[in-house]
Amino acid sequence: MFNRKHVYVALSMLMGLSTIGCSPDTSVDKVLDPSAIPKEVKAYAKFVPERRDDFAWENDKVAFRVYGPAAPLAGHASGVDAWLKKVDYSIIDKWYAMHFAGKSYHEDRGEGYDPYHTGISRGVGGSAVWINETPYYAHNFTQYEIHENNTDEVRFTLHYKFETPLGQVDEEKTVSLALGSRMYEVQSTFSLNGKPASIPIAIGVATHDENAKVFQSEKDGWVAAWEMIDGQGLGTGALIDPSKVQKIVHTPSEIKDNSHIWLVTQSSSDGSLNYYAGYGWSGANEITTSAQWQEYLSKFGG
Repeated sequence: MFNRKHVYVALSMLMGLSTIGCSPDTSVDKVLDPSAIPKEVKAYAKFVPERRDDFAWENDKVAFRVYGPAAPLAGHASGVDAWLKKVDYSIIDKWYAMHFAGKSYHEDRGEGYDPYHTGISRGVGGSAVWINETPYYAHNFTQYEIHENNTDEVRFTLHYKFETPLGQVDEEKTVSLALGSRMYEVQSTFSLNGKPASIPIAIGVATHDENAKVFQSEKDGWVAAWEMIDGQGLGTGALIDPSKVQKIVHTPSEIKDNSHIWLVTQSSSDGSLNYYAGYGWSGANEITTSAQWQEYLSKFGG
């Protein structure tokens, strides 16, 4: 089903880096001793210019990361990376501090780790413009704002700009995550050539070159993947209002990072689109089977 038309967007993916949104963030603290970071249970978001402009967010259940303007074109895009955590307290500051101290967060040291490969895939719920069965998507975000960053909830906006066969698409993606939820919420506004527009959008869940099994429920408005990573199960998924589902498409591909299951929908006339995405990891000993993950998604949307 896939061809390589998505390369069409590459020349425009880094347009418009904002000195407002992606200048050095004075709220970022370089903590040299990871053990000195307090173990606080909280929802939390952080821009990390020291790590090529990463933006990470978490709560007591899940953690995520997207790539920022400083990340290279090759091997990176606007997909959502999953950090698999097995503790309820915040780990973002500690794991980055460990990274800067030479200790990889790709190794589980008792709190979880990052074994999830995102690359140029959509990862856990990245969006794309959907034209003739082909996804067109942005590179990395160009600007961000944090609106809420308190104990109970985080809310922030990421800005994306990219070219498609329809014209230039801008996305303002406002993400929120509250304590207790495995699903982050997205409220996006899409503009086409500078004006809010109704355009075809697909929300993707990566299948890691078909190493994952895929599941779907058009009735409940979700798609999911379940895979084994280092002997432990990981369920990922995306969900929208079932009335907004136009179709569900599974697209295996021989091209690395191109295999997904997609929820295909349409932004409203004002450009708005609302959806959820998240994961459940058996290493945290709460959701340990594919059936439990599918049940979670159905109940979440019910």
